[in-house]
Order: sequence, then C-alpha cells, then structure tokens
Amino acid sequence: MKTIDFYLDFVSPYAWLAFDALPQALQGHSVHVRYRPVLLGALLQQHANPGPAGIAGKREWTYRHVSWLGERQGCGLQMPAQHPFNPLPLLRLALRTGQGGCINRFTADAIFRHVWLGGADALDPQRLQALQLTLAEQLRSGDAAEQEAKQWLRSNTDAAIAAGVFGVPSVVVDGQLFWGLDGLPMLSACLNGDAWFAAGQWDASADRPSGLPKR
Repeated sequence: MKTIDFYLDFVSPYAWLAFDALPQALQGHSVHVRYRPVLLGALLQQHANPGPAGIAGKREWTYRHVSWLGERQGCGLQMPAQHPFNPLPLLRLALRTGQGGCINRFTADAIFRHVWLGGADALDPQRLQALQLTLAEQLRSGDAAEQEAKQWLRSNTDAAIAAGVFGVPSVVVDGQLFWGLDGLPMLSACLNGDAWFAAGQWDASADRPSGLPKR
C-alpha cells in the first residue's frame, strides 16, 4: 500500500475541487491518504509569489474558472462572501481534530463545504460555531490543543516546503509531486504504471537550463 500526502489549505478553491476529485483519481489502487493542512501564504512567500488572488485580472479569471469547474464537476462551488480571507482559524480548527498533523476526510470535507458551498462568509462567528458542533466528536479543546494545532501547522508547512511543495493542492507520493487539480490525471497515470514514468521522462523533462539571466 502506498502512502500519499495531500497538502491542502481551505482558502484554495482548487484544493476543494481536487479533494472532491481525488477518490476517482485513486480508484482501483490500495493507498493511504494523509490529509495535511498547510498555510498557503507561507508557501507562496517562499517564492515571492502573490498567488492568483494577488494579480489583477488573474484574480477575476480564477474566480470565474473555479465557479464553472465546480458546476461542471458536480461538486458545486460558490465563492465565499470575501476572498481571500485569513485561513488560520480553519486550519487550526482542523488540526484540533487530527493526529500527527493529519486530519481525516470527514473533517476536511466538512470545512471545505463550509467555505465553498453557499457563498457565505467563511469566518462568520455563528457559522464557525456551527462548524465546531459538526466536528465536536473529534474536536479537542483547551490551550494545549490549540498550541499543538499551531505547532502541527508550522511543521506541516515546513515539511511541505522541504518536499518541494510550492502551492496547493499538492500530492506527494514516492517523492514525486503532483500539483493542482489538473495534476490528478497524471497522478492516476503514475499509479497505473504509465510507460512515460518508466522511461525516465519524469526527470528528463525537467532537466533543462534556464535561458533567462540570473537575478
């Protein structure tokens, strides 16, 4: 059985779409998925990347694109009342339900739906209270649990950076990184033993010098 790390941040609409599509991509394979919340902002900062929401024009296109993809994919996606927003409360809440920096699919699903279905404010206090009730059976309370969640978020984000993760959603399996919703077919092909991978194209395709001057 292979172990797969699925790095996510609830602020990313593509993470919701990939989370919904992941079971189909993994169909027929014996895998264990570890859902690992990370802070997308810290990943982007590593590369001085403002992200789609930080680029005029691309921000609007992204919102239109993901809304269309959600309808086309059948999982639904309505932009929350404000975006981007500070995802820390949701990430820490998630990790207060988990173990060893991982959360289960139930928790991830509940929080993704809280953010991406209905078009409401993801950080509305009443809605957050209702979300905590949904997760109550798994949720640890108290200062120690809160501090542990903060530490696991830092550790997960550091581990993601060390693994070469530069954005979410990212899937890492056997040291190979697959990024984005549109990376899932490639992940599925890899697990299916696609000849492209066996021929050494994974390394050969990326082994190119840059033609741009160094900064």
